[in-house]
Amino acid sequence: MSQPRWEVEGRDWPNRGASRFVDTARLRWHVQVMGAGPVLLLLHGTGAATHSWRDLAPLLAEHFTVVAPDLPGHGFTRGRPSGGLAMPAMARAVGELLHGLALEPALIVGHSAGAAIGMRLVLDGIAVPARIVGLSPALLPFPGLAATLFPGLARLLFVNPFVPHLVAGLARGPGDAGRYLMRATGSTIDPTGVALYRRLFATSDHVAGAITMMAEWDLDSLARDLPRMRGPSLIVHGAADAAIPLASVRQAAALLPDCRLEVLAGLGHLAHEERPDTVAALIRDFAEQPDAE
Repeated sequence: MSQPRWEVEGRDWPNRGASRFVDTARLRWHVQVMGAGPVLLLLHGTGAATHSWRDLAPLLAEHFTVVAPDLPGHGFTRGRPSGGLAMPAMARAVGELLHGLALEPALIVGHSAGAAIGMRLVLDGIAVPARIVGLSPALLPFPGLAATLFPGLARLLFVNPFVPHLVAGLARGPGDAGRYLMRATGSTIDPTGVALYRRLFATSDHVAGAITMMAEWDLDSLARDLPRMRGPSLIVHGAADAAIPLASVRQAAALLPDCRLEVLAGLGHLAHEERPDTVAALIRDFAEQPDAE
């Protein structure tokens, strides 16, 4: 297996000066910390890493202490949590990282699967933020046939040790990664972002991490627990998202007791990379809203 190497794939990593490596019981985390103010935890989605926040994090750091890790199995974080890459185990691992950093988030912002981990952190009592934000959140099981097909396919890929090498080989090939991202997400991101995704997916360890996370994911349990969420939540969703249907996001928002939904016209699953200024303003305004009496 090939790993993303900090000296090679990370040589010009976005916001590299904010990076540090932190050890917990079973993991060596790559995490970026920047800014000052209330602690804001950023959790990326499946197959991504801290590069996904390259433009959003500095904007948020003008108002918050931003903490953005590479999740287990992704980017430059090494090791596996006890319990693997299942959602509760990932949430516990993030909690251990926060404990090691001696930081308690006032706000959690998660993208896609990262939003699910953020919700699990709250539901399991690992973190007690005042508010939580889901960016194109993956909170409900895939609709229709995909509900059984996608997790089953991920498990099938997971047990085949050659698949990560195959995907990594394709990422290193001459194909148009930007066009693939557009089809998969509905988003058109800058060439720097495309190159960084391609760089990660050219390493089989990162690919294996993404596949393993999909294979171990359980959104049914999360969906049952969403009505127990406490505190205000904000969901921001791109209307052109090709990965998660707007109908699914509306359904998830309806399950959350105190949730506001913002739909961004013309943006896709990576809306926070397409328009980081717009997303940063929504997060900041939401954080500044007075609590209901």
